[in-house]
Amino acid sequence: MSARGGPSVSGPRLPAALAFALRELRGARQGFGVFLLCLALGVAAIAGIGSFARALTEGLDREGRAILGGDAAFTLTQREASDIELGFFTLRGEVSRVASLRAMARTLAGEAALAELKAVDPVYPLAGRLELSPSMSPGALFAPGHGLPGAAAEPALLARLGLAIGDKVKIGDAMFEIRAALVSEPDKLSAGIGLGPRLLISVGDLPATGLVQPGSLVRWSYRLRLPETAPPEALDALMDAAHERFDDAGFEMRTRHGATPQLERNMERIGQFLTLVALTALLVGGVGIANAVASHLAAKRATIATLKALGATRGQVFAAYGIEMGVIAAAGIAAGLAVGAAIPFVGTAALSSVIPYPVAPRLDGATLGLAGLYGLLVAGLFTVLPLARAQETPAALLFRDTAGEARARLPRRPLLLAALLALGLVALALASAVDMKAASVFIAAAAGVFGLLRLVGMGLVALARRLPRPRAMVPRLALANTHRPGALTPTVVLSLGLGLSLMVAVGLIDRSLTAELAGPVREEAPSFFFVDVPSADQAAFARFVADRAPGARLRAVPMLRGRIIALNSIPAEAVRPSAEAAWVLQSDRGITFSDTLPEGSRLVEGQWWGAGETAPLVSFDAKIAAGLGLKVGDTVSVNVLGRLVTATIANLREVKWERLGINFVMVFSPATFAGAPHSVLATLTFPGGADAAGEIALLNQVAEAYPAVTVVRVKETLEEARRMLENLSLGIRAASLVTLLTSLLVLSGALAAGHQRRVYEAVILKTLGATRARLIAAYALEYAGIGLVTAAVAVAAGSLSAYAVTVFVMEIGFTFSPAVALGAALGALAVTVALGLLATLKALSAPPAWVLRHL
Repeated sequence: MSARGGPSVSGPRLPAALAFALRELRGARQGFGVFLLCLALGVAAIAGIGSFARALTEGLDREGRAILGGDAAFTLTQREASDIELGFFTLRGEVSRVASLRAMARTLAGEAALAELKAVDPVYPLAGRLELSPSMSPGALFAPGHGLPGAAAEPALLARLGLAIGDKVKIGDAMFEIRAALVSEPDKLSAGIGLGPRLLISVGDLPATGLVQPGSLVRWSYRLRLPETAPPEALDALMDAAHERFDDAGFEMRTRHGATPQLERNMERIGQFLTLVALTALLVGGVGIANAVASHLAAKRATIATLKALGATRGQVFAAYGIEMGVIAAAGIAAGLAVGAAIPFVGTAALSSVIPYPVAPRLDGATLGLAGLYGLLVAGLFTVLPLARAQETPAALLFRDTAGEARARLPRRPLLLAALLALGLVALALASAVDMKAASVFIAAAAGVFGLLRLVGMGLVALARRLPRPRAMVPRLALANTHRPGALTPTVVLSLGLGLSLMVAVGLIDRSLTAELAGPVREEAPSFFFVDVPSADQAAFARFVADRAPGARLRAVPMLRGRIIALNSIPAEAVRPSAEAAWVLQSDRGITFSDTLPEGSRLVEGQWWGAGETAPLVSFDAKIAAGLGLKVGDTVSVNVLGRLVTATIANLREVKWERLGINFVMVFSPATFAGAPHSVLATLTFPGGADAAGEIALLNQVAEAYPAVTVVRVKETLEEARRMLENLSLGIRAASLVTLLTSLLVLSGALAAGHQRRVYEAVILKTLGATRARLIAAYALEYAGIGLVTAAVAVAAGSLSAYAVTVFVMEIGFTFSPAVALGAALGALAVTVALGLLATLKALSAPPAWVLRHL
């Protein structure tokens, strides 16, 4: 190596640096095990989650025809297609007609339960396979037998009503015989999440039920399968022609390429969130990477000093050890990618029974490349500063600095490089995000917690240095260890605090969601929703309920269904809404009309119309309006019952959706729908709540007296939502555990890195008369103090992060849980003390003679 050269990192002779790096790799220390594990674990989590989510999404796209029920589907609400519309479909392929609605299934014994009724025609399904138990054809299922038409029910409905194959069930005014259990239906996913189990009947038997009345909430779906000989462009031509003819008719139009858009969006968002959690784990692992690199370079002080004394430049030292770290990082990334690539295959095999469609996982090059890039950026970010510090330390100081106290001041170039790597990491996370707002909040929270923990670690060292020294030996030694040069305090606070902060945040978000679901049930939520009450029977229905539920409050409003066609004359398909408001344009919406401001709403802009208003006006939810770019004075065009209505926005409302009362995104002036057939939506609220037996008895009575009315018991619906939330929480907690596991790896690596110093101190103290018991007590007190501070900071940081997510992203109330905080505190204390004492016992076992000879 030349004796000349400047400080530039880019100036070394690469062959010499490479040869030295390869020689160094042969004698690399065991501390790189933490380096490899941290990097591999984070990369594997990102690659595995992303690849599995991609496999699920591709499965939806591949099975699009079966999930949709054809190549294209055209859906209407509250009305059937006209002869002209139906003729358009039948001229272009085979058509299947399906009607979907909610209904009450009743037994001969008077028991009732909410069911999702699905009426299909003889050619159903056009794609996929209907599975029944016992197996039979749709023709045999629906054929009249024993004087009754047949039906198939999901096992959950049979269990709820105590029915078996061959029993009778009443739907509306018609009686059916249960012929089979419904095992699976190919197009179930396209219908979304239902409020009850499925009951399948023939569309020809639907009129006999009496459920289809003017204003009834029935969705009519017309599935179309193109001829097998149709060219690939036939589907696009079909949709272009359909949009040209029926854009104002209120059809919801889908193709097999977007069979379940809402489900795909939800899967993408969940996958993004889990990926960000995995990225947090990788960042936590970055602390372990930095510790491992610093520890390795500290052990190489004599070598680095010798190289510099022989004329090696700073750039050559940086390049030699940078190549060594790069090779190790590449090995860790490769291991992580290998594990991540296998996760979709293992996950598919393990979860095949619960995934409702075939999934064919594959090696996803784009996702694996993204995970590898994340790994490279994190490895570079946490390696560059320790390398720069090693290259800047003078050779003479290295020879004197046997305990490692020296810290060279870093020049601007490596600091700038580290800043660019950090910005690149943030840019990559945002560029690959589905929901930019959620990703920004998550990244800001992670960066804030990282910075906070770093400051807390440094502040704790500064505080311990200024505290008065205790007179007793054990606490004095514990306090000195907390702030001495090279103390592990900042590293322990940072590494363990990040993992605990994430676990606290996830736990508090989970508790907030649970409280959001449980709170309305205890307080303001109604006990029942009554859907499809005939407007002509509204007064009689109110008297019936009042007689059987005295003291309860019944509230009723008119209800129709409509689909937004245009905003300010701009087609809905051309509008670019925010992520929070997009759902309003994706399907038909419930709408109502009223002379008065609805309960649970507050006017925030504009004026409410008078009782005699004749102009078509609409009141809009303020947050949704902002997401759609609407303001007072703009126009909204809605298709209701095949009629296009354009109304002017008169005012904006703040809506309290969490009360689960009756409210709508759009409330129209009554004159807008004068004379239009409609049903009535009603709620029933018991002051102080009602007992379960009383609610079930009332449900059965209403179902028997008004078979066309759908009764939704709110507690059952919220319990189902809570079960879904718990299933989702399992996946989030599993991803969070990866972060906590990485934190433990980092902590153990930090303790291992300080092993040499602990051995040195222990031998000196024992030589001066300290006993083994006193040293163990001092170290236990040191780690207990650090663990308690870490727990306190983690609870605070996790709580703030959870508050930001719940209030600003989810827009729900925040609930603090003392149990989560206490669990985090006890966990941090136990882990820190246990790992610290294990490392201490190993240090205390070192032979004093050997250490003293090498001082």
